[in-house]
Amino acid sequence: MPTPKKRSARPRPARRKRDKPQELDHIEIRGAREHNLRSIDVDLPKKKLVVMTGVSGSGKSSLAFDTLYAEGQRRYVESLSAYARQFLGQMEKPRYDTIRGLSPTISIEQKTTGNNPRSTVGTITEISDYLRVLWARTGLQHCHICGDRVESQTAEQIAKTLGTLAKGAKLVLLSPLLVNRKGEHRELLEEARRAGWLRLRVDGEIVETEGLDALDKRKKHDVEAVIDRLVVKPGIKSRLTESVETALRIGDGQLIASTMAGGTDSDQTFSEHAACAKCQISFPELTPQAFSFNSPQGMCSDCNGLGNRFEIDPDLVVPDDSLSIDGGAIRPWGEKVSEKEGWGSGFHKQILAHLKISTTKSWRRLTEKQHREILHGTGERRYRVTWSGKNGGGGQFDTTWEGLIPRLMRRFRDTKSEGMKRWYGKFMADTACTTCEGARLRIESAAVRVANRTLVEISSLTVDEARVFFDEIRLTGAALKIATEVLKEIRSRLDFLAAVGLGYLSLDRAGPSLSGGESQRIRLASQVGSDLTGVIYILDEPSIGLHPRDNRRLLETLERMRDIGNTVVVVEHDEETIRAADYVVDFGPGAGVAGGELVHAGTPKTLERDRGSVTGDYLSGRREITIPTRRRVARGSLKIQGAQENNLLDIDVEVPLGILTAVTGVSGAGKSTLVNDILYPAAARELVGSSVRIGRHRRLSGLGQLDKVIDIDQRPIGRTPRSNPATYIKVFDEIRRFFSDLPESKIHGYKPGRFSFNVKGGRCEACEGDGVRKIEMHFLADVFVRCEQCRGKRFNEATLRVEYRGHSIADVLDLTVAEAIEVFSAHRKVAGPLKLLQRVGLDYLHLGQPSPTLSGGEAQRIKLARELSKRATGRTLYILDEPTTGLHFEDVRKLLIVLNELVEAGNSVVVIEHNLDVIKTADWIIDLGPEGGPEGGEVVAVGTPEDLAQVKQSHTGKSLGPVLKTRRPKRKTGAKKR
Repeated sequence: MPTPKKRSARPRPARRKRDKPQELDHIEIRGAREHNLRSIDVDLPKKKLVVMTGVSGSGKSSLAFDTLYAEGQRRYVESLSAYARQFLGQMEKPRYDTIRGLSPTISIEQKTTGNNPRSTVGTITEISDYLRVLWARTGLQHCHICGDRVESQTAEQIAKTLGTLAKGAKLVLLSPLLVNRKGEHRELLEEARRAGWLRLRVDGEIVETEGLDALDKRKKHDVEAVIDRLVVKPGIKSRLTESVETALRIGDGQLIASTMAGGTDSDQTFSEHAACAKCQISFPELTPQAFSFNSPQGMCSDCNGLGNRFEIDPDLVVPDDSLSIDGGAIRPWGEKVSEKEGWGSGFHKQILAHLKISTTKSWRRLTEKQHREILHGTGERRYRVTWSGKNGGGGQFDTTWEGLIPRLMRRFRDTKSEGMKRWYGKFMADTACTTCEGARLRIESAAVRVANRTLVEISSLTVDEARVFFDEIRLTGAALKIATEVLKEIRSRLDFLAAVGLGYLSLDRAGPSLSGGESQRIRLASQVGSDLTGVIYILDEPSIGLHPRDNRRLLETLERMRDIGNTVVVVEHDEETIRAADYVVDFGPGAGVAGGELVHAGTPKTLERDRGSVTGDYLSGRREITIPTRRRVARGSLKIQGAQENNLLDIDVEVPLGILTAVTGVSGAGKSTLVNDILYPAAARELVGSSVRIGRHRRLSGLGQLDKVIDIDQRPIGRTPRSNPATYIKVFDEIRRFFSDLPESKIHGYKPGRFSFNVKGGRCEACEGDGVRKIEMHFLADVFVRCEQCRGKRFNEATLRVEYRGHSIADVLDLTVAEAIEVFSAHRKVAGPLKLLQRVGLDYLHLGQPSPTLSGGEAQRIKLARELSKRATGRTLYILDEPTTGLHFEDVRKLLIVLNELVEAGNSVVVIEHNLDVIKTADWIIDLGPEGGPEGGEVVAVGTPEDLAQVKQSHTGKSLGPVLKTRRPKRKTGAKKR
């Protein structure tokens, strides 16, 4: 048999390998043209620390946030499903040609945490969430009245307690079915009917179950079953005990006893689980919600978890204790108490006579008891008062004296007049809630202890103090098992906060009181804790508010984020941060239309050698902010004695006048407390009658040398997009008047109001002058889209036809300050105020730029420009808090010129500052510390920068030493050394 021929195997064609796209090791940006960027081409290395720098308005943020971050967000949204995208809307694409190698982007901007009074450092960082779990699961309930450990109660004990109620008291026994839950709850209501319950108490109101099919699904509800209704009298013991047992069974061990006695209702919760035998008080089961001041179960009912109440402030009622009552010490009474000019003054005079209180002694010489009787009343004690009518007649009656503060508070609540409410409001301020003493929590929750400490005590600790407590905490048994993971999360978050220089903040510090820099570093700490990799982080000046001593720790945090595989892009002016960068992108050469170019891209060393870069000039020393050859001498001083607000340790501080004074110290040392909470409000009350609350201190003297005090702060110049730089410095009024005088306007009879976007006539009515239209998304954030009618120009077609040198009123609002100065160069009333904005380094801003988009530093310099436009008296105290925020070296130089001009005009300038270029040029320094929080609050040193550099205990002095080198400016004759 022939052997079959072996079939030759045909070789298969080799399968082509699909080329895997090579991942770029850099972010390639080509043709970036957002805002003033001039078609920028740049490659940013990945997994490196990249710093973008340049003068203010040169284009740094336009590339970092408005191009890189915006495009990263847009691509993320486009990757979502069509269903999800319909809720998010179409994000506008930034102007660029190509961007390759872009990873997911996360922006951590320099913005405050908002104005929500309920947010704290603990809630923002989620530390509070873990603390609530820890206290709910391992805490030991104590009685808030006697302090004893709380134990459970039996049904017999509860019945015995209820049996002691006053005879005839009406009692309703309720079993809780639902607590603070949103929804219609149809099944629960149906189940109640099936169980035979005829009545329920829904949100405090007893209703019949028949016909009750559903509740309002949009609201949260409390629902209790009505178990029994009875009147307390002899012979009800067995019925009461039986009803209590039933209520406890249905309520899972809890019942509510609602009693009516004397016309008032009151609820008392009883539980089989926890009760104080001595005080006969029951406590509900511990849950995380019971420790949240944002939850009805945990918040103090008197202040609703805010910790303070808007009430009459004794310091505003008696602002000057050196005056007598006849001399006007009590502001609401005025200065005519001793004169018989009206019923009110006569009544007060008689009450004071009954109380044997002198109206000619100064307030401070009256006793504490007399203060208390005048302000808070004398209880039920009655006094005989005589009255007489205008037309004859009169009589006598007996009355109590409720006290001035309760009297004013009652009238404030009762009045329907807005004018009177405003008048009473002058004597009111946010004061600590007397029920919870500012702790925000209900008193029962505040009495629960872990490791013998309450949640209120732990929340009041600084981050550094809390780290020590949680490192040393010792739990045993089941509590240890439960707490292990929770403690791990708490410790890690505290460590990250300390790593970014926030160890001085207390956990209960209110969110709105945080600066933009502090808020940003808190968010930065949260991101470090997430351990994400492969992400592009974009940060806006994270060094803001940091003392040079703390800068190194911040840089270590940024380097850690880089080292775990992220790209960290930082917009920054700080020299140490620039020098620590792997790659620096420098923008310029100027601001606004004079900027937008890529001046340099490379390492810090190559930037230093680049003679075309202003930043490089300052890094290399080719340019510098010079130290003055002489220090000015003070012409008088203000003396603050016994400053004790926040962490200030009863210090005495002398603030020199007629010179530039810098208040320095590490973060949390007490600088803002001294200047913003004591010096400014005390001076403002004396000089301009301000009613701002003043921080605790004994005395402020020397104000007779001043005629006004101005706090140029970083708060927004307006809260709505309708407010802008042009409206704030009043130049837009002049521009509108100018446009109304143009020939085209005269023909049509247009008045200045025609060119306002706030009133009907010339504005676009489709968007009511906003330029955008708000689309309400109900359960999502509202979306703003450009108005289709006016295409974002805010005015109607007829108004836009009026032009000056080819510019309509909308075009003028779109001009930068520098461009507007050129357009209106012949018109002094317009160009003059704009030149002041230019002098403070804001020539890149658009006239119509919405106020909410301005940084805190920009808002502060706009306010400074407005002050410069006012007539100087030479006796003004200017106060500025970190005016160099957001400023390049060159901008700091310009700012110092302006501040020194104010001083040379005879005024006094006090700045709170960390920037060494400002500190080294100051005439005098007040250095607080030595550390932040409880370790601060003392005066470490005072003197010239040279004096301070010799003080070893001063962190500021240590940082100043290398900056001052060996130069010692001469002091003018007569200067005093400390």
